[in-house]
Amino acid sequence: MLVLAASDKGGTGRSVTAANLAYQRSLDGDDVCFLDFDFGSPTASAVFDLPDAVVGADGRGLHSYLQGRTSEPLRIDVWARTEHPALRDRPSGSGRLVLLPGDRTGGEFPFAEADRHRFVDLVLRLRHEFDLLFVDLSAGRSYAADLVLAATSPHGGLGRQGNRWLVFHRWTRQHVMAAAELAYGNAGLVRAGAAMGHRPEVLSGSIRFVRAAAPDLESPPWSQVSPAQYVWLRQCEQVLEELAAARGICKARVLASIPLEPVLQWQERLITDEDVHDHGIAHHETLRAMRDLAQRLTDDEFWGPW
Repeated sequence: MLVLAASDKGGTGRSVTAANLAYQRSLDGDDVCFLDFDFGSPTASAVFDLPDAVVGADGRGLHSYLQGRTSEPLRIDVWARTEHPALRDRPSGSGRLVLLPGDRTGGEFPFAEADRHRFVDLVLRLRHEFDLLFVDLSAGRSYAADLVLAATSPHGGLGRQGNRWLVFHRWTRQHVMAAAELAYGNAGLVRAGAAMGHRPEVLSGSIRFVRAAAPDLESPPWSQVSPAQYVWLRQCEQVLEELAAARGICKARVLASIPLEPVLQWQERLITDEDVHDHGIAHHETLRAMRDLAQRLTDDEFWGPW
């Protein structure tokens, strides 16, 4: 399955959440490959704690591969190369976890037909090796998103594959409006995909939303504010739910809400069992939300017809 991670803008937690999902699926025994298509800022290596392993990415990363400067993109075995102390010993029963980084000095670029063919060829080859492919896209309606839309269209080479879109957004008015526009707006994914040959109802049905950094008003510190603040927070929550529903982001289309988590906000890293149970620096609710979302990716119950 191809999982496409998009966002309305930067700072939504898209990359760090997608990396955590890849990590969780690998822990469950799946062979997982993570492709860093955030061409303007290819920094997924930092989330996997691979600061030294990507030094050789320039000239060998996904930028170079798609533009025909190298015949094969660099692959990094996360379990073998990570500097994350809790990941150095690969857990028994876990699957492969491989990162394909972007070039460190790369940037956004318009795609040509040759780029699409190289992307399709890469994905088809990777599908023989991996159970799940995560593609972390640049924020907004980027060239990377257009490339993937073209490749996954009925005549693009990947139209018959299982493709699912996750649109990440923060739980604010600005981000809700922007996420809805990214998915359903005049220049959004569905209309752009339709122009490339996608059936709008099928593409729309393959999109789900993930709320990032969403406060849980029933848990500390939110539940411990003053009565006046709590009432105000509840009112804000209601306004946001009504706004999201009016913009096409009803609760049935929301695959998960990831709680506001200091570890994710300050370090943008993988959250492990050790972080929660041994060190007490991350919340159990966050880890549970990540695990639930990781399972829902392939659970058809959450991807019904619309």
